Amino acid sequence: MNALALAGARSLLYKEVLRFWKVSFQTVAAPVLTAVLYLLIFGHVLEDHVKVFDKVGYTSFLIPGLVMMSVLQNAFANSSSSLIQSKITGNLVFLLVTPLSHWAWFAAYVGASVVRGVVVGLGVLLVTMWFAPLHVAQPLWIVIFTLAGAVMMGALGLIAGLWAEKFDQIAAFQNFIIMPMTFLSGVFYSVGSLPPFWQAASHLNPFFYMIDGFRHGFFGISDVSPWLSLGVVSAGLVVVCGICLHLLRTGYKIRH
Repeated sequence: MNALALAGARSLLYKEVLRFWKVSFQTVAAPVLTAVLYLLIFGHVLEDHVKVFDKVGYTSFLIPGLVMMSVLQNAFANSSSSLIQSKITGNLVFLLVTPLSHWAWFAAYVGASVVRGVVVGLGVLLVTMWFAPLHVAQPLWIVIFTLAGAVMMGALGLIAGLWAEKFDQIAAFQNFIIMPMTFLSGVFYSVGSLPPFWQAASHLNPFFYMIDGFRHGFFGISDVSPWLSLGVVSAGLVVVCGICLHLLRTGYKIRH
């Protein structure tokens, strides 16, 4: 991108970050509270009944999963809700008349999604880490999977926002695809404890690799190799971002 496009992308990024930050009680505080409630309920009920990794208590095991789940869900929600809101209210036309390239749109919307996902994830981590001991074994894996997961979900949210024509479609996408895939990805349990059939089914879920790789950064233990998780997540990232950029370049459902 040239200097003009870079300045435009930076302005759009600022606008998108400001958009969710102005209602941070809803976009940041509410997801943090939801994650804490999950921790209190599941941690209290299952702490003495569920065994996961050796020398890792269930509540400690649960915290990284809740953090990553919050990152993924909020990164998706940010880009998808912003774009569909702009389409429905009609103010998207003000972006369409600018000379911004599809790369600038992608960088701004996905960048803001990463910011929101990371902010919510940090909020969840800071609040929940007081409930159980938590150690960081390999911080680089934490950073890699956080950024890769947030970028992928931000791009996926952008795809959903381009496809949808009303809020109901975004809600359906989130409730019937994003929520089930995150809840069934090993957030609340170790996939290794499942029967063989459900272990194989879990390994088809890309969200499992994001959460398992992220959790490996804390404990140095995971259900699969972090390198395998990185390979799967990287492949998914390339595919999702490629589709998103193609739709933006062609003006899918926004240039008509």
